Amino acid sequence: MNTNRRKSRELALQALYACESGNDDSFEKVFATITQEAATSPVIMEYAKKLVGKTLGSKTEIDTLLSAHAANWDLKRMTVIDRNILRMAAAELLFFKEIPYKVVIDEAVEIAKLYGTDESGKFVNGVIDSIHKEMTRD
Repeated sequence: MNTNRRKSRELALQALYACESGNDDSFEKVFATITQEAATSPVIMEYAKKLVGKTLGSKTEIDTLLSAHAANWDLKRMTVIDRNILRMAAAELLFFKEIPYKVVIDEAVEIAKLYGTDESGKFVNGVIDSIHKEMTRD
């Protein structure tokens, strides 16, 4: 496991959560505050910033994709943590092709287990796996 990437994803999740909680999609200020408090390396910050930028920049497309694959789940009813982990993982599948899909899924599941509910890991796994399967059919 690449611990830098894990830390980047956790940092990205914090930024996405803060942006959504504060209704602020312009993440620059939120991200600066979070990274300053985390006092983390430039490598970790760089990937986190790219991930948040792609996730927020394509939020409508990603949310449409998630809605189609989250069987019987309205995005608004999901926990903020689950919703943003799913958005982040979908962004990685869509825009970070150099990262193997298994890594994306595993990381999303592990982060969901850490920060979500008891059911988050299974839920995130099912949704992201479904998206990946559809992408490989096309």
